[in-house]
Amino acid sequence: MAKIVALGAYFYQAVLALGLLLVVSNRLPSAEFTAYSLFVSIVQFAAIACFEWIRFACSRFYPGPDATSEIAERGTLVVEFLACCAFCALGGLVAWLCGMPAFLAGLGAFAAIVQGGSEIHLAMLRFRHAFRLFSRMQALRASLLAAGTLAGAWAGTDFGHVLAGMTGGYLAYAVVAGLADRASFGAPMRWSGQATRRHLAYGGVSAGAAIAAMLAPLGLKAIFTAMLGGPGAAAPLLALDLLQRPFVLIVSAIHAIRYPSLVQLFDRDGDGMAFRCELGRYYALLAGFCSMGAAAVLSLLALASAFLIAPELREAFLRVAPLITLTALARALVQTLLPTAAHLQRRLGAIALLAVIDSALMCLGALVAAGLFGGSDVAISGGAAAGALIACAGGLLLLRLLPFEPQRLPPVLGFGALASAWAVATWFSESPVLAAAAGLAATLLASLPALPRMLRWLAQ
Repeated sequence: MAKIVALGAYFYQAVLALGLLLVVSNRLPSAEFTAYSLFVSIVQFAAIACFEWIRFACSRFYPGPDATSEIAERGTLVVEFLACCAFCALGGLVAWLCGMPAFLAGLGAFAAIVQGGSEIHLAMLRFRHAFRLFSRMQALRASLLAAGTLAGAWAGTDFGHVLAGMTGGYLAYAVVAGLADRASFGAPMRWSGQATRRHLAYGGVSAGAAIAAMLAPLGLKAIFTAMLGGPGAAAPLLALDLLQRPFVLIVSAIHAIRYPSLVQLFDRDGDGMAFRCELGRYYALLAGFCSMGAAAVLSLLALASAFLIAPELREAFLRVAPLITLTALARALVQTLLPTAAHLQRRLGAIALLAVIDSALMCLGALVAAGLFGGSDVAISGGAAAGALIACAGGLLLLRLLPFEPQRLPPVLGFGALASAWAVATWFSESPVLAAAAGLAATLLASLPALPRMLRWLAQ
């Protein structure tokens, strides 16, 4: 039951983030929204650059086989986090010395620290199987950040007010988290050099792969902005921010509740039969639900954009949205499903290589397509989608690293739902309501045979 509650927290966070993005995009002028979107991406990138290696180390080595190792790991993680806070603050100082406004550099560093620290804290709760507290803290973070951002947007329709509201939300969460889980934040400062070296080796490479993955949307946003200008890039940037979120929700939720058990099985029994079955189910859940999610998104695009997207952005948004949905689907599988075996076996070269190839092919595809077919939003989006799909196809080789029991029905039906929804929604494209209804019906009919089994796997 606690795992189902954790899934609910992910859905709540996703719905709130989606609503926040839509409100802010309608509230701010195009140029101001472009600045806001770029700032959020940069904060996420800074949080990954400074703290993601700790989170990856936590997901692989915490809490350890017994209580003594749990205390040692937790104390080492706290010391590592404080050291990285200093590096993040130093990065903000360097940005200020290079000409960035002081308030922007300072608030960006603070937001990155709270973002990175909260992700580490939530990971510790998950791997301690404290799913109820995890659910409450996840929902609280989303609520406070949304409330602060909306308050800033209503105080003034400019980037500065929104930034001040975001900072208030981050500050409120930091205070409440420290009070709600004093056991984690009051860990003894027992630093272990051996544990840190282990964390740096695995976490550093894994975080480098995550940074490479973050560079792809940042690079694509830079390409859109350079070729289309700030106002012209607003719709593609909104599509990038918006259409990645369903897939982030799906893979994050499945990873959060199934990956800890997968790690424990592998560390305890190796690649035994129980592990092979669990790994096959994990792959099937990711592939099946991601493809079903893509089918639902494609079905709802026309209807949702009529109500949720600002009129001046709607036409450009609908042009690029299907291609960006395919890009997001391929990248969700590349970043979570395909490198799972490499993470479990700590094959650091394979982890890094897949991430670099994925990012490079996506941006290279966008540039090549823009050069061949003109610098239009559709050409850039199509090239990015082609690059992401090529990277996904190449990454399938990593599935051979560990044996698993294939669960063929969910992925096959999931991708069947995707194809059916796209075909039906396109056929009825003149009527958004009919397209949404027909596409969702096709998705449900194609997915129905596998859905009960997949839901049972989630609850186990």
